[in-house]
Amino acid sequence: MVGARGGPLRLRRPGRPGQSGRPGQSGRPGRTSRPRAGTPLLARLRVGTKLMLLVLLPVSGLLAFTVFSAVTDWGEARTLRDFRTATRVSFALTALTEALARERLAEVLVEADPDRQGVTAERDAARRATDRALTAALTAARAGAADGTGQPDVLGQLDAKGRQLFATRLEAGSGSFTATETEQRYASLTNDLLNTVHHLDSGRPSRASGRAADGYLAALEAIEAAERERADLAALFATGAGDAPGATGDPWQALEAAQLDTFRQNVSGRLKVRLSGVLLQPAGRTVRATREALAAGDTAQLPSLDRWLAASTGRLTALRTIADAAEDELATAADRDLRAVKDRGERELGLSVVVLLAVTVLALALRRSINRPLTEVSEGARALADGDLSYDMRYAGRDEIGDVADTFRELHVTSERFAAEIRTMNTAIDDNRLGHRADVAAFRGTWAQLLRGMNATMASFAAAHGRRDKAEQELESIFNLSLDLLCISGVDGYFKRVNPAFERTLGYPGSTLLSRPYLDFVHEEDRDRVQAILDRLATGAEVVEFENRYVRGDGTECWLQWSCRSVIEEGLIYAAARDVTESRRAAREQAALRSVATLVARGVPPHEVFTAVAHEVGLLLSTSSAAVLRYEADGAATVLGSARTAARTAATEGQQAARAVAATGRAARVGGSVGAPIVVDDRLWGAVVVSAPHSEPLPRGTEPRLADFTELIATAIANADSRAQLAASRARVVAAGDASRRRIERDLHDGVQQRLVSLQLDLRMAESMTADQPAELVEQLAHIGKGLDDAFEDLLQISRGIHPAILSKGGLGPALRALARRSAVPVELDLELPGTRLPEQTEVAVYYVTSECLTNAAKHARATVVEVRARVYEDVLEVVIGDDGVGGAEPGGGSGLIGLTDRVEAIGGRLTVRSPPGRGTTLIARLPLPRSSPD
Repeated sequence: MVGARGGPLRLRRPGRPGQSGRPGQSGRPGRTSRPRAGTPLLARLRVGTKLMLLVLLPVSGLLAFTVFSAVTDWGEARTLRDFRTATRVSFALTALTEALARERLAEVLVEADPDRQGVTAERDAARRATDRALTAALTAARAGAADGTGQPDVLGQLDAKGRQLFATRLEAGSGSFTATETEQRYASLTNDLLNTVHHLDSGRPSRASGRAADGYLAALEAIEAAERERADLAALFATGAGDAPGATGDPWQALEAAQLDTFRQNVSGRLKVRLSGVLLQPAGRTVRATREALAAGDTAQLPSLDRWLAASTGRLTALRTIADAAEDELATAADRDLRAVKDRGERELGLSVVVLLAVTVLALALRRSINRPLTEVSEGARALADGDLSYDMRYAGRDEIGDVADTFRELHVTSERFAAEIRTMNTAIDDNRLGHRADVAAFRGTWAQLLRGMNATMASFAAAHGRRDKAEQELESIFNLSLDLLCISGVDGYFKRVNPAFERTLGYPGSTLLSRPYLDFVHEEDRDRVQAILDRLATGAEVVEFENRYVRGDGTECWLQWSCRSVIEEGLIYAAARDVTESRRAAREQAALRSVATLVARGVPPHEVFTAVAHEVGLLLSTSSAAVLRYEADGAATVLGSARTAARTAATEGQQAARAVAATGRAARVGGSVGAPIVVDDRLWGAVVVSAPHSEPLPRGTEPRLADFTELIATAIANADSRAQLAASRARVVAAGDASRRRIERDLHDGVQQRLVSLQLDLRMAESMTADQPAELVEQLAHIGKGLDDAFEDLLQISRGIHPAILSKGGLGPALRALARRSAVPVELDLELPGTRLPEQTEVAVYYVTSECLTNAAKHARATVVEVRARVYEDVLEVVIGDDGVGGAEPGGGSGLIGLTDRVEAIGGRLTVRSPPGRGTTLIARLPLPRSSPD
């Protein structure tokens, strides 16, 4: 019997009972049976689930009742907790109202009697106390907001009241308010705060808490009425306006009495007794007498301001003590109610949990007694279905489940016999006995049909095996005949198989390639990169292509281009490679040739071309030293360009290799150096010499490679050498011309010029001797003298044109200024020259370039102005001469510009002319200067 991929189908061997035969260990995920369509709902449920549903019906009712009761208790507790938090916030607001009452009294006294001793200090102290109370109230409000009580925006109200208080203080301090207006503003703030306190304590979660809150609020209202009465009477007594009896006191007295009646109705008897005692105290009697005097209009019986303040303050202090006691009762009632609700909820929840646990334990015990045998039978059937024949079914009950267990035991025995037949067939496949067939007669029904199918599969497998052997032989032939390198390697770093092309290319026998890690054959500079690529392949990367260097058996290097693919499940990497050494070498040689040809075409100095040739040769051959030599007529070798620096031994061997090339005209090797000839126009022009580091031998084949490359670059070297010779010849011609000019100038000065001077002196003497001679003779002599003077001036002009004396004496700056003064066209000079003299040949070149440009501007360009700029930067002298003439000048159209070009380029400079028709002419000369050495 074969699997999906043509391999044999294998079943696990049955083990002893209890040995690695538990369900879930068969190596396959467990399967869950799915109900068929049309199955009744209850038939889809498991037995344990049905039993649990039966038990959970009463339990669910109990749980629902418990949840409802817990939710109710939680809501009540939440309400009580919110009420308690609100009361705490209200207590802080109450303290703020008390501080505002004291500040209100102090502000009224300041407005009514500002000269009273200590009244300002009392007001400042009251303000500070109010600020502290406001800060405490804000803190309490933030804490209440954090608890999420759902109360009004106390923080916003406090912030608004704080701003109102600040505005009231400013207006009172500026004298904008009377005492009565001040009292009313403060009373407005206090009333708003008391309204907030009423709102916070208005919740009535229980009767006890509600009565305590009503008594507490009544006490606060009574105290506020007394406070307002005290402030009004204090203003009245301070101003002495006591002529209106009965006009004040009655409203606050009535409000206080009403609130105290409400207080007595809601508080305990203890607080009622304390209230009665406070009202009968001396301070209380004084307040009552004052009220009666005001009501009767008897001003004589009115107390003084100090007495009134003392009496009212004492009475209010006592009332506040009673209000504090009412506050304590309110807090105690709120805490007591909250604690009672929590205790009741905990008791109900605990009882419900105990009952629920008892019912659940009983249900689980019944469920286990039924589910355990059913689970064992079910797991045994699942193990058998998954092919695990080692499962031992131990249940032996006398119920229906026991009958099912006996049936599965019989099925287990049949399955073991069937598995034995499969193992026998697998053994036959392993031994390549493909003619073996199973005993079908020992089984019946479906078992016999399966064995017949296995026999048919065995016959098909035998036929496929024959075809596979043929395919493997064909593949083996292709593997061995391929010209590309083919190999199979493992992720362990070793080749598993290589083809003959692999052995031929690397020069190692197959046994060596298979016995050593393949990184040993990789060039050491490429090993890290190759290892990184192999790590990628080991993680399952797709086809990877790359190039790297290998070291052949003879020590030479070769470049291989790889295409690899990994098979992670097999732990193998299949790879094919191609030797690209020659193609890479050709590409590098072509790149080197292009680089050298580009330099030659750009006209860079010859020594840079020769240095670039040496550098490219060094890179091509991977050597530490390379040089380009030229053989002189006397047999000596001149180094024209070199790359890197060789050791003394390598330099000596390089010289010997150069002599060997000169003697034989062919490539030669001396120690660690190799030289190849450079042949130009069928003559030995020079040689290229390379040296290996530390006198190590260069790789085999270096001589032909160097000779081939040298032959390719010979033309470029010849062009560069011709350019160098042309530049030297041009420099010699210009130098010879300058020397001839100086010689002509010197001959004119010392010969013809001196002779003309002598003739002028003789003529002057002859004129002095013709006093008695005819007038015609005198005129003739004068005419001859003038001709001699004109000839002398012409001679001076010619002498200056050949080589100006001012250039030799004053330098370039004065010489250019002299040219500008003599120019027929106006000249604008912009000179930024160094203080020291420039090289003579540079000054002469600039002088003649400027002179020629000024002459052309006057004769041909019809210019109206010429601009001359000269400056030095980066060891270069740049001279720019531009005019606004007709333009159209051609550098190759006349001998003047050609001569200037020769003169500039003879000293290594460059001359550029831009002359578009109708837009003037601009000439730019850049001349190199010797680099200044550091001090």
